[in-house]
Formats: sequence, C-alpha cells, structure tokens
Amino acid sequence: MTNVFVDYAVPDVQRREALYRGDLLVFTPRPSALALAELARDALTEAFAPHDPREAQYHFAVDEYATILGRVKPAFIHDPRCKKLIASLMDEIGANPDEIYFDVPRLRSSTAKGYLTTGIAYAFHPHRDTWYSAPLAQMNWWFPVYDIEPDNGLAFHPRYFDQAVRNGSADYNYYRWNAESRAAAATMVGSDTREQPKPLEDIDLDPQIRVIAPVGGLLAFSGNQLHSSVPNTSRVTRFSIDFRTVHRGDLVEGRSAVNVDCACTGTTLRDFVRCTTLERLPDDIVARYDDDSAKEYPTLVYQPTAD
Repeated sequence: MTNVFVDYAVPDVQRREALYRGDLLVFTPRPSALALAELARDALTEAFAPHDPREAQYHFAVDEYATILGRVKPAFIHDPRCKKLIASLMDEIGANPDEIYFDVPRLRSSTAKGYLTTGIAYAFHPHRDTWYSAPLAQMNWWFPVYDIEPDNGLAFHPRYFDQAVRNGSADYNYYRWNAESRAAAATMVGSDTREQPKPLEDIDLDPQIRVIAPVGGLLAFSGNQLHSSVPNTSRVTRFSIDFRTVHRGDLVEGRSAVNVDCACTGTTLRDFVRCTTLERLPDDIVARYDDDSAKEYPTLVYQPTAD
C-alpha cells in the first residue's frame, strides 16, 4: 500500500525509509522551491516573449519551439543559482545538506494535445528511473513552475512498486547512452529514435495517484516508483522542475528500495554532487554500485555543450 504524507513531521531518516517503501511525500511550498520556479518562469518568459510560455506552442512551428527549448533548458540546468537553491531547499525540509548529493535540476515541459512529445520535450511512458541506471537509493523531487491540473501532471502506478514488470532495461547502459544518445535530444522532433527502457508487457495504469501541488509544492518519491507523464489534454503546456538526490549514509549502509526488475548496467552516481561543497561522491562508494561496463568508455561523467 502506498501512503501519501503531507509535510511528514518525522526525522529525515524515517522519511527516506518511507520513500524506499514506496510512499509519496508532499511538501507545501518552501522559499527555495518558489525561487527556483521564479527563475524558470523568468527564463521562459524571456525565451518565448511576447507570448505566455504556457501558450507559446500556438505561436511557433514545432521545430522552432524545440530550438528555443534547446537553449533555455540547458541554461537553466547550469545556472549556478540553482545549485545553491537546492542546498537551501534540503535544509528547509529538514534534511542535512552535508549528507545529500544531487544531480542537476532539470526544467521539463509537457505540451498540450501532442504538439511536441519527443526529444527535448520527451513524454515519458511508464517507467522507473532505476531502469536508467539510477541507484535504488535515489530520491526524486518534482514541483510545478506554473499551476497544474490533473490532466497535465504526473501519474504514479503504485501497484507495481514491489511487482516486477517485464522491461527493456537489460539493453540499457548509462555510459553508452551518454556517449551516443543523450546530446541528440534537441534534434528529435516528430519522432524519437533513441532506445530507452520501456515496459515489454501491458501496464494497468489504474489505480493511479496524481498529486496536484501548488507552484513550488514539492513532491518526493523513490526512483524505483513506476510513474509516467499524464497525457496533456489541457490547453496549456506544463512546465516543471525535477532533480534527484542520494543520501551518502544510505549508500554506505546499503539502505534503498528493493530491486524487483532492473537489469541495466552502469550507474548515474558519478553525476551527483554534494549540496554543501559540490564535490562528487568518493570513488570507493561509487564502485560499490558500478560494474565492468565502466571500463568500456573513456568518459563516465557527461560533459554537455547542451543538455
């Protein structure tokens, strides 16, 4: 059974354990999340001027729209203010930033009525992040940039948290993805030919949980939680921010969700940096979660010119 806790007032270790069990945590808006949302809105407003970013899809050809997103999203990802705000946000929710390592925050979009669902605006099918070489101790954080509705947010499929799904993760290697596919996102307009792990059996999307949080309202869930993008049948584009964290102590002590069906290779752990110092995880910790595929690729940390 998946529980949904709002502002769960327990020590952080208990909250992490709840996530590893498959529960969902919701936090009412915090100052740093609101500041991140404001940064995103400012960037989007400038990029799509004079149009409202939520309705900009009605004013641009699809390829031009994708080109604009291909500029604004990497600029947001690499804005140094974002890294500082994530550290502040972890402190505001009662976690210890010195123990938290995070991956860069990403600005996501989901256009209305199938306008653009590939590449830079990929509409995610039901998946676990752990199919993409994410550690089982990964925690995902997501919040809207503008107000959202039930038909343009995220859906969770909790019956599958501890139930295996036949999937294509065995063919996915994170280092190969970085080397061959990741940089092509902005060029994938109309169709997305990059191989990504998908369910290889029919998924029963119901029952599902959709959390409708206000701007800056933070949703936390395990990277092992099966979730998907809700088909956007509203009239406006949904913009959201997400990032991922791991807790150093949990990695050292082996606390995490249980692997029920992940067979991918490689690990994303080298992408994570410490909230307080921006240093990467020590090699000896990463090595516990890596495999021999690391020897096949010269670059194990993606270094983009665009993301």
